Amino acid sequence: GAFIPVFEKNGFIKKLDSFIWEEVMKWLRGWIDKGRQVIPVSVNVSRIDIMGMDVFETINEIIKRYEIDPALFEVEVTESAYTNRPERLITTIEQLMRSGFTVLMDDFGSGYSSLNMLKDISIDILKLDMHFLDKENQKSRDILESVVHMAKWLNLRVIAEGVETKSQVDFLLNIGCEFAQGFYY
Repeated sequence: GAFIPVFEKNGFIKKLDSFIWEEVMKWLRGWIDKGRQVIPVSVNVSRIDIMGMDVFETINEIIKRYEIDPALFEVEVTESAYTNRPERLITTIEQLMRSGFTVLMDDFGSGYSSLNMLKDISIDILKLDMHFLDKENQKSRDILESVVHMAKWLNLRVIAEGVETKSQVDFLLNIGCEFAQGFYY
């Protein structure tokens, strides 16, 4: 929360993200070369990345260099990235998905136009903002359940963020949300 905004403001976030993407692919390549089983790794792509560089070209070049299957490199685009210049974002996501990358919309529900974005873009996975689980009130639970059902109708997998308790896990399983991340695990 302290250094990321500074990196975004001074433009250094693009260099940091590119470095992280390369390190992830280097790590995957090392595990593959050692004969170890690998699972997909998700990385973040920010609004600054989308607006300031050719994200598809950058990721595609690195993945080719390390000969990594795109299915092993998942791209999480934060919901805030969908607000400015959506045409560039839509093009980038389409390029990534056509090339075999899994695309996730991160922090869904944290912005003002989440539902509008779903009609305009294609994604593979919806990651629900952790604040849906912050409150133990019925209204919050009803909204979360509705979003999970809507995502299933749209053939989207759903991951709930911020899971910290067994009762939250039980609730998510009860409403059909099979994937979660958080300190509980």
